[in-house]
Amino acid sequence: MAFVDEHWQERHPRFARSLRFGVEKGFQSKPPTLLESLLMADAPAPVATPVAAETPSTGTGDDFEARVVVYNCDCHTYQQVIALFCQCIPGMTPSKAFELAWKIDHQGEAVVFTGGSKQAEEIAGKLAGGGLRVTVQ
Repeated sequence: MAFVDEHWQERHPRFARSLRFGVEKGFQSKPPTLLESLLMADAPAPVATPVAAETPSTGTGDDFEARVVVYNCDCHTYQQVIALFCQCIPGMTPSKAFELAWKIDHQGEAVVFTGGSKQAEEIAGKLAGGGLRVTVQ
């Protein structure tokens, strides 16, 4: 061992043996790094398999996500629009219908329903039948 003289080895035999063991194993008096110890390990390290948080969709189903957009036409009263929304859109309340009617009146359009494409088409048909300007996106 080049870095320790023979006189020192005689005074510290136990430590000298451990140094020789380390040199023989290729450690050269320093412990292996974490990466070296992982590479030298016989058993592979356990790997956690990721779990999907949501089910991926490829969009091949019949019922795609769709939105019903109503545009301002200045030919219906708030009461008419609110009544149509409450009749045609599932779960619609008069207060939510008023908010949407106000948004349509002041911003020119609003998304009034988001859901399956079949249901969106049905709702749009009913709203258009009531005289509203509607599109399904």
